[in-house]
Amino acid sequence: MSRTGNPILDSNIHTLMQVHKKSSAKIWLSAIECLSRSNARRVLANVGKISRLTKDGDLVLVPGKVLGGGTIVHKVTVGAYSFSEKASWKIQKAGGKTLSLGGFVKKFPHGREVILVGG
Repeated sequence: MSRTGNPILDSNIHTLMQVHKKSSAKIWLSAIECLSRSNARRVLANVGKISRLTKDGDLVLVPGKVLGGGTIVHKVTVGAYSFSEKASWKIQKAGGKTLSLGGFVKKFPHGREVILVGG
């Protein structure tokens, strides 16, 4: 298991590894790889990018931080390592849901129909 020095990040990576072992979904390995990168190479995704890549009702995984740039008008469920306040507000205002990475993985462990953004 990767030791990043950040106990929250290590816990998320550990959770992803456990879910991958049970489901064998490759999306979780991709997410682990993204989270294990250095801070300078970590994934950043704007709300506008999520909006362009998704449609109403999609499940989105961002193995990094979601930022508030852009707009979104359809409902999506987004799981991410972290959210800016503005990004969380915009997603919820559009009727979507924001979940922590651990919460998202526990709610959708199969990994089917999950769109990986920024990976």
